[in-house]
Amino acid sequence: MQRHFMALLCLLLWPLAAHAQAPFYQGKTIKVIVGTPPGNLYDLWARLIVAQMGKHIPGNPDFIVQNMPGAGHVVAVNHLYSMVKPDGLTIIGTAIPSLYLNQLIGRKEILFDWAKFGWIGSPARGDSQMYMRADTPYKTIEDVRTAQEPPKCGATGVTGPDSFLPKLLQDTVGAKFSIVTGYPGGTDIDLAVERGEIQCRAFTLEAFFGREPYHTWRKKNFVRHMFQTGSKRDERMPDVPTIAEIMDQYKTPESGRRLAKVLLTAGDMGRPMFGPPGMAADRLRVLRDAYEKTMKDPELQAEVKKRNYEFDPVTGEELEKLAKEVTNQPPDIIERLKKVLGN
Repeated sequence: MQRHFMALLCLLLWPLAAHAQAPFYQGKTIKVIVGTPPGNLYDLWARLIVAQMGKHIPGNPDFIVQNMPGAGHVVAVNHLYSMVKPDGLTIIGTAIPSLYLNQLIGRKEILFDWAKFGWIGSPARGDSQMYMRADTPYKTIEDVRTAQEPPKCGATGVTGPDSFLPKLLQDTVGAKFSIVTGYPGGTDIDLAVERGEIQCRAFTLEAFFGREPYHTWRKKNFVRHMFQTGSKRDERMPDVPTIAEIMDQYKTPESGRRLAKVLLTAGDMGRPMFGPPGMAADRLRVLRDAYEKTMKDPELQAEVKKRNYEFDPVTGEELEKLAKEVTNQPPDIIERLKKVLGN
């Protein structure tokens, strides 16, 4: 009798035990927010990653991508920080890594603390460059420095590389640029360049060498490069000077070089994926593990190679360390940033 009773009890308790052991993400959907319109490289990267990531998460959840453009990714990141439950079901797919600059200079629209996000990973570190329409008179930074009318560069906001890189050269070497902000995304800036409304844009090498319209532009010699941000010249642009070389040429003092380091650290964060602050450690660990496995997934790597994207993954732990370091700056650097970024 006792044996039958125990067997019946096990049968009754089994569904409860099975339910308790089911992975958290089983049967759930993760919302992935992207701060640009569809078709931007940030959007393309996010969709590529989440197409493979679900199979590496216990429970195999679904993913949906929601585009939330505005203010150079600020709208999306503010939303994640202040409006989203830290349950691991809503994350940022990719974002401009230089958003910490908004926080450092105290912009009132910033609702987030960059160091407090749940950092998941990034598919690549990202050096940048500036292109200039080839039919303009600006062939070198010296031409920009001495121009009577500054070239117009497009930007989505005030603290993305499209804005802060030309401003950095204004501050450190006396180059003259006119920054036109407010474009929803990079594709809108490129269209404005094609229409002749503006002449230049600063953004990642990955995007420039990874997709259209830049493949066609290179064939037609539609643009030239003014500078690049890497520590050494990229092999695809052997004749284009680095910012460090330009600062050497114009004997930029040490204070300007320290400012450059704060601004250029964004490149080491690449295109980060992250969750809201306060996520449970075990759920963040699941997402980080899945991200690392996704970066090693042969299907993802094959697609990355096919698209000619840069690929140099950064772990969530590395991103967390960088975020804490870069948001801890002395007052003199903060004041210099405010001057450069127009606060």
